[in-house]
Amino acid sequence: MPRAADPSETRVGRLLLGAHMSIQGGLHRAIERGVALGCTALQLFTRNNVQWRAAPLAEEECERFRAAWAASGIGPMVAHANYLIDLASRDERVARLSLEGLVMEFQRAAALGLRWVVLHPGCHQGAGEERGLRQVVELAARALDATSGLPVGLLLETTAGQGTSLGYRFEQLAWLLDALGRPERLGVCFDTCHVFASGYDLRGEGGYQAVMAEFDRVIGLDRIHAIHLNDSRRELGSRVDRHAHIGRGKLGLAAFRSLLRDSRFAEVPKLIETPKSDAERDDCDAANLGKLRRLARGGPKS
Repeated sequence: MPRAADPSETRVGRLLLGAHMSIQGGLHRAIERGVALGCTALQLFTRNNVQWRAAPLAEEECERFRAAWAASGIGPMVAHANYLIDLASRDERVARLSLEGLVMEFQRAAALGLRWVVLHPGCHQGAGEERGLRQVVELAARALDATSGLPVGLLLETTAGQGTSLGYRFEQLAWLLDALGRPERLGVCFDTCHVFASGYDLRGEGGYQAVMAEFDRVIGLDRIHAIHLNDSRRELGSRVDRHAHIGRGKLGLAAFRSLLRDSRFAEVPKLIETPKSDAERDDCDAANLGKLRRLARGGPKS
C-alpha cells in the first residue's frame, strides 16, 4: 500500500488531522481510505456500531491491520465505541450489555494497538442527572477494572446535551473523571459541534480562548487526548447534535483556525465526523480536510 502524502506542516509542527473512516471490507480498509485522503490521524469503529455482539478478532486480521498502519504514515488512531453502549441506562439489560460491550471495546482496541476508546457518557432517560452520572462511574469503573492489564484508556466525549444525554457541561465531565480516578486511563474527547450546541460559544478568537480557559479551569487541557472537528447545523445552546461541513454551519471558521494553530494541542489527533456526502459532491471528507489544512497553514478567518 502506498504511503500517505507528506503531512501538513504548520507553525506548531506536524498536523495530526484525519477523519472517521469506514471499516467496510475489513479493518485495514479504514487505513487505506485514510491514506487516500492524506490523513495523519484516524478514528474507526472496531466492529459493527449498532450490534451488541461481534465475532472475536482473528490474529491474522489484527496483524494485517497493524502492518497496514505501520506502512501508512498515519500517526495516532482512536476507536469510537459502539453507539448502543449506554452506561447510564435505566434498563438493566442495556446496562449489562453496555458494561460487556465496553470491556469488549477495550479488548479489541488493545489487540489492534489503539490507545484510546471514545465513548459518549450515556443518557439517564429520566432517572435524573445525578443518578445517571453515578451509574456511569459504577459501570465504567467495573470495565476499567476488568481490563486493568490492557494499555487502553477511555475518552469521555463532550456531548450536545440532546435529550437526557450526560456530559454536556464541563463540570459533569470533571465529576466523572474525579470519581473514576485512573488519570492514565481516562481523558476527554473534545467535540466542537457538541460543545457549541451545549452552550459554549467558540466563535471568534476571543470566544475560543474563553472556552478553552473555562475547560482548563474546570478539567484541565492536558486531559484532552482527541478532538472532533465538526461544525454545527444548529445555533449556540440548541442542545441538538447535528454536524455540518466545516465553515458551513453556525460555528464559522475562526474557531477551527484557532484550534488547529494552538500549540497546546499539537500532539492531539484532530478528526472530522462531518457528512460524507451531500447534494453537491460525494467526496466531502476531502473538501473538509482540505479546508482545515488551509486554515492550519494560516488561511483566512471567517
